[in-house]
Amino acid sequence: MTAKRIHRIFDTEGALLSVLRVFKIYKESDVETVALQGLVLDVKPGEFVAIQGRSGAGKTTLLNLIGGLDTPSAGRVILKGRDIAHMNEAERAAYRRQHIGVVFQTDNLIPFLTALENVMLPMTWNGVSMGKARQRAVALLTALGLGERLHHKVNQLSGGEAQRVGIAIALANEPDLLLADELTGELDTETTRQVMDLLKKVHEERQISLLVVTHNRRVAARARRILSIDDGVIVAEEDHG
Repeated sequence: MTAKRIHRIFDTEGALLSVLRVFKIYKESDVETVALQGLVLDVKPGEFVAIQGRSGAGKTTLLNLIGGLDTPSAGRVILKGRDIAHMNEAERAAYRRQHIGVVFQTDNLIPFLTALENVMLPMTWNGVSMGKARQRAVALLTALGLGERLHHKVNQLSGGEAQRVGIAIALANEPDLLLADELTGELDTETTRQVMDLLKKVHEERQISLLVVTHNRRVAARARRILSIDDGVIVAEEDHG
């Protein structure tokens, strides 16, 4: 393992994702807050990268920009050769549905739907027929150990089970990039281990690029690369090659 201070522009050749000199400035009245300051990073196809840093360092802001949930003040966010930072809102939403899966810290499930219906929903939004959506949702939930919980609603699931449903939702449209923001923050140690074992297994079997934001050093240690962010820039990298 090596650790190094970052003083370079990342080599983006062959990258699935390239974040190029991205700035994000929030303005409220006459007060400006700089969340990201010319940040650069790349993620290669099939790579597992963790981003860690203190609260307010810019981790979630970065993930929101990569996921197309927000736009940068300056810079480019290129995924599969397309600059999602400069798409309009409708274009970003469509591109996100097709290429990006997001696992949230909270389960983010619709409470009046079953686990199966929650997983089917993003596929039907993406134009998949009900029959194919049901078939794929059943297969995903079964692969994630929830074959006997398909018809249970949110209040009938444990925290770990709900998180697994969230992972199935993120995988529903077969994304190229999976984003996870503090997904184990509210889970106990054993459930955290189980969820991360599962997520890494999915990453390895499906060769999905995985980008995880976490405060948990044990979670970060699962990644091939650990990037440390501070004051809106990447300041250090550990390569577990």
